[in-house]
Amino acid sequence: MTEQYVWDLQEADETHVAVVGGKGAHLGGLSRVEGLRVPGGFCVTTDAFRRIMAAAPSTGDLLDRLSRVDPDDREAIRTLSAQIRRIIEGTAIPEDLAAAITRGLARFGERAAYAVRSSATAEDLPTASFAGQQDTYLNVVGPTAVLRHVSRCWASLFTERAVAYRRRNGIDHRAVHMAVVVQRMVVPRAAGVLFTADPVTGNRKVATVDAGFGLGEALVSGLVNPDVFTVRHGEVVARTIAAKRCAVQALPGGGTREVAIDVPRQEQPALTDAQVVRLVRLGRRIEAHFGRPQDIEWCLVDEDFRIVQSRPITTLFPLPESGDQENHVYVSVGHGQMMTDPMKPLGLSLWRLTAMVPMHEAGGRLFVDVSRRLASPASRAGLLDVMGRGDPLTRDALETVLDRGDFVPSLPDAGPGGPPVGGVSAPLETDPAVVNELIERSRVSLAALERDIRTKSGPALFDFLLEAFEEHKRVLGDPLNLQAIMAGMEATWWLNDKLGEWLGEKNAADTLTLSAPGNVTSEMGLALLDVADVIRPHPEVVEFLRGVGDVEDGAFLGGLAECAGGVEARDAIEAYLDRYGMRCVGEIDITRPRWRERPGTLVPVILDHVRNFEPGAAERRFAHGREKARKKEQEVLARLRTLPDGDRKAAETKRMVDRVRTFIGYREYPKYGIVSRYFVYKQALLAEAERLVRAHVLPEKEDLFYLTFQEFRDAVCAQEVDDRLIRQRKDAFRSFHALTPPRVLTSDGEAITGAYRRDDVPAGALTGLPVSAGTVEGRARVILDMAGADLAAGDILVTTFTDPSWSPLFVGIAGLVTEVGGLMTHGAVIAREYGLPAVVGVERATRLIRDGQRIRVHGTDGYVEILS
Repeated sequence: MTEQYVWDLQEADETHVAVVGGKGAHLGGLSRVEGLRVPGGFCVTTDAFRRIMAAAPSTGDLLDRLSRVDPDDREAIRTLSAQIRRIIEGTAIPEDLAAAITRGLARFGERAAYAVRSSATAEDLPTASFAGQQDTYLNVVGPTAVLRHVSRCWASLFTERAVAYRRRNGIDHRAVHMAVVVQRMVVPRAAGVLFTADPVTGNRKVATVDAGFGLGEALVSGLVNPDVFTVRHGEVVARTIAAKRCAVQALPGGGTREVAIDVPRQEQPALTDAQVVRLVRLGRRIEAHFGRPQDIEWCLVDEDFRIVQSRPITTLFPLPESGDQENHVYVSVGHGQMMTDPMKPLGLSLWRLTAMVPMHEAGGRLFVDVSRRLASPASRAGLLDVMGRGDPLTRDALETVLDRGDFVPSLPDAGPGGPPVGGVSAPLETDPAVVNELIERSRVSLAALERDIRTKSGPALFDFLLEAFEEHKRVLGDPLNLQAIMAGMEATWWLNDKLGEWLGEKNAADTLTLSAPGNVTSEMGLALLDVADVIRPHPEVVEFLRGVGDVEDGAFLGGLAECAGGVEARDAIEAYLDRYGMRCVGEIDITRPRWRERPGTLVPVILDHVRNFEPGAAERRFAHGREKARKKEQEVLARLRTLPDGDRKAAETKRMVDRVRTFIGYREYPKYGIVSRYFVYKQALLAEAERLVRAHVLPEKEDLFYLTFQEFRDAVCAQEVDDRLIRQRKDAFRSFHALTPPRVLTSDGEAITGAYRRDDVPAGALTGLPVSAGTVEGRARVILDMAGADLAAGDILVTTFTDPSWSPLFVGIAGLVTEVGGLMTHGAVIAREYGLPAVVGVERATRLIRDGQRIRVHGTDGYVEILS
């Protein structure tokens, strides 16, 4: 049968991607939208492509080799992909297949001109557009030329750029097939692109139109700058008319050529405002049909618009569902929690179920809606103050929204805005017994959870966990807990503000908080130095650990016992894991592997400590920090006493120093408690997943991570899982990695980063937030995965974010630079504890600073200089 090889465009819709590819499916869907004109044509289906590949068996070996090539080996990719293309283009099209394509042409006119366009199955998808990755040929005339260009389209699945794109997006070359769209050529007066959302700001209420004369190829290839029109609420609100010196036109016999445009016409707009508005109305209809913002290619033929392509705008950050048409302002949770990576569905739902405030999901990240707080002047001031102290970029982004004056409605002070963020701190005595009591409460609650959960399984486990989540929130929401956290933070702010005012000293609290007692996160970093002390005297153990590599589980711990000194080493690592094994990078996502589950993650850090430190380093470092803080306190108090009213100022400062050293260490404990409880929840849920695997309900226990808590409960009750849903969730999770979460997101879709608004930073320096005083110069080590750390003494760690799990690295570095963070986030707190100069919130630091470059970190003034 030949019918399977050719489908009329109007036979296809969005459900037929596997048959006609992404472009063909979208064009088929477009042809069904009332009021749209889509040039007629047909699709050569993926069955035809598979038949050609089967006729060229030598491509199989080349594909195997291509899948094994290092993604950075551009030369190997270029060579192998070129070989595959040559084989495909050289494979004769079977007679019955060629006849089917020719019959398709006969329906529209054999001698007519056609556009022959690639349409891959992994193209124009909601999660990856593949724009420009395969080829399009314009003004192809005659059956022979069409068949030749169909072969070229098949081969374009293996252009170097398409192969590299698939590798970056984790898509198997063999899983993608190529259809080809053959469409009647239209000869337009003007052509271009319509974005139904602003591709730069993300604003869904703003559309932009790029337009030029002739075929759209002139714009796509960069031959000319387009006219750009901005449309909002059905009106052109901005326009830029370019000098369009040339255009691409179709030749009568086939092919295209570049032609000059008469000088008087060059600066005429390619479209009138009325045409632009009409085009945007069509775009809104297309957007409604596909259910998301679109990147649309259009042509103006006479006075009619023809739509020749529409694909999702995949770079836009998705919007949280609000359930209403009101304006909303969302603040990123990930930037506050120092974890901006996407989370899997179970991680998202668990965090939402245990969070103290309602949260909204978008793009695999969580956001808090602060619209009501911004609307009331009283709560607005508190919110902006706390945000500004933590992360000036978030405050600036919120102020950017407020400055517009019309997005956030203004409510009276008595309105439902709620109290200022953080509330008003009631008096709390500066007494270490308060901290001890809070830690004991947390321990008792955790012990009860561990004891009671052991007997729970099936639906009863989920009922128990819902009760446990309420206890989780009760512990966190304990007024004494909140007071203790705020006491340390407010004392820090007081010291920085007052000592800056009285002594002209910046960030004095950074030194005064060195080696503060009771900080479970800084203790965790120092404790790994003690583990290194146990291992260092045993060369056989060190050699064994060097050979561990990327071990998925703790199997290597058993092998340690075979080495001389291995039993002591194993016991030291086990003891460390007993205390800190529930931690990991990205620990707010319960689905992330914990150190107890993957202890090999710690091995590179232990080996660095063995190499870079002398025995007893942990105790010496802590004692040195404590002594430095004591001397700073004496110095500050002595200077204050020489000032007018100095005795009062010194007495107030002494009270605040005592207060900050009493409470600032506790700032880290609630997170430790959360993560400890999370590990208990996770073990119970994984045990339940293993029962589903044994019952052949789940293929793998980790598949549960792609279900929400409620969906997993339903699966346990019904003993049934929707495999298709899990596949969709896995695809979506992969795609979320390509998105950059904004600090602030509006319901219009605007992603707002914020700016520092500073003029005290040297030209060429990278601006950030000063969070730990001092200046240090050294080699930048750009590290995105803690397990791949290879640090030498004096190195400066540059990374996207650091949560508490990075603390073991902090003891071996000289300074810190991160893209995300605030004054009181974990990385900043620990940097101050260890006396590391640190600058956080440096936009694109891991891309602007190259690994191995020499840099200077100005932790007092908040900027980074690149020296080499």
